[in-house]
Amino acid sequence: MEGASSMTDIQKRAVRAGGRSARRASRQATDFSMLPGLVSKLPLCEVMDEDQVHLIDDASMSILENVGIIFRDPVALEDWRKAGAEVRGEVVHLDRGLIRELIKTVPPAFTYHARNPDKNIQLGGRHSMFIPMTGAPYLRDLDDVRRNPTLDDLAMFHKLAHMMPALHSSAHHIVEPYDHAISHRHLRITYSSMKYSDKTFMGMTTSAKNADDVLDMCAILFGAEFMDQHPVVTGNCNANSPLVWDETMLGAMRAFNRRNQPVLCSPFVLGGANTPASVAPTVAQLNAEALSGLAYTQVVRKGCPAIYGHYLAAVSMKSGAPMAGTPEISLMNFMIGQMARFYQVPWRTSSTTAGAKTFDAQAGYESAATLSAVMHSGANYIWHSAGWNEAGLQCSVAKFIVDSEQCAMAYRMAEGPRWDDFEAGLSAIADVGPGGHYLGHQHTLENFERAFFMPEMFDNNSIEQWQADGGLEITERALRHARILLREYQEPELDVAVNEALLDFIARREREIPEEEALNQTY
Repeated sequence: MEGASSMTDIQKRAVRAGGRSARRASRQATDFSMLPGLVSKLPLCEVMDEDQVHLIDDASMSILENVGIIFRDPVALEDWRKAGAEVRGEVVHLDRGLIRELIKTVPPAFTYHARNPDKNIQLGGRHSMFIPMTGAPYLRDLDDVRRNPTLDDLAMFHKLAHMMPALHSSAHHIVEPYDHAISHRHLRITYSSMKYSDKTFMGMTTSAKNADDVLDMCAILFGAEFMDQHPVVTGNCNANSPLVWDETMLGAMRAFNRRNQPVLCSPFVLGGANTPASVAPTVAQLNAEALSGLAYTQVVRKGCPAIYGHYLAAVSMKSGAPMAGTPEISLMNFMIGQMARFYQVPWRTSSTTAGAKTFDAQAGYESAATLSAVMHSGANYIWHSAGWNEAGLQCSVAKFIVDSEQCAMAYRMAEGPRWDDFEAGLSAIADVGPGGHYLGHQHTLENFERAFFMPEMFDNNSIEQWQADGGLEITERALRHARILLREYQEPELDVAVNEALLDFIARREREIPEEEALNQTY
């Protein structure tokens, strides 16, 4: 019979039993160590030829020169006048020579410094990192119930991010803590990021003052002088497509840049709604918006690290709703990767995004399609890599767990084939010979743990074994795993004096900032 083995029934039972024992032992000694920053060896997918790259570049520069871009902020307008740009009211017309000169000083690569130096991450070139989702006003919790999140829910996600080896950051407001006043949330969110994980994290950019608060807290954690020379936190500043930067984002951008901290200069693309209903012109507009943001970071502080950003979604022409996992999003990721490399700047994308309402097949397909494309696009800052569902309105605990494992699988693929045991493997072929099997061979015994990625969340047993184990589908398996992880979580120790200083700062700022009357308002 095709695929039959020469093993006896006794051997088969022994192998199955040994496999289960090995898996149990593996779970009992789970290693939560963060994977090093990814250095991808995958070939890059480049869907444009050299002429088409120059075509997009020329189109973007023409948009900035002739159409212009609004900087709805008096400080930025004065900065641009001093830099030599043509300013007509709020519209800034940027000469391509000026843009090129400014973006030359954006570092092509830099290192993020975490509070645990062993978890520092290099970014740029072929160096990449995975970051969980942020900004969800709802979660699907450990019981798979959709509801508003609390600060405890946010802490839970920060703990899970800390324990997921392939996640390199704890992000910031993975979910919105509705039990705290909006005006105070940035303080509690930042503290949660710092306390429950010792990985790098993101900082809130909801206003210039909030950004200053976040950066003051970073100065307590890392030291102001250290921060001035080392990136320790990431801000995200969204352009209002088409072709507008507003005062809120620009104020936050300046706060980060002045302290030498990187921001993602991110046009928020809803293809067909706030961009043309066509891929190539959309990329031209997005590229113009991102370049204008990158250039402005260098007006604020020359040499400050910055990241070419974007958020990509296509809009359904039937409903107007944002879509995830579509072919055009993949194509745009490939194209944007080419443009970022053309300008020699690091760039950000989003990976396991989904529009599905539950963690179902749609969520899996959408997320897998985008993650696969992202891994071949050369993206550096791979955001929204765990939990994103319902077009970002919801963070699912189950999906967070499975997405994190998907990132680990993508990481392994991007490492490329291993060759260090090639000769030993060839020797095993000669030892086993025709008709044999490798299960008991020394090469297998030495390499079985690393030879093939063995996902914890996927069930590859026989249906009989699956039924005997309870017949659990992936959502329940992931939620069970999340509960186990949270029981095993060990908080990374934070210096007592630093912790007290952070809490004192939060208490002072909460006294100074008035609370909103309604704590549970929605957006």
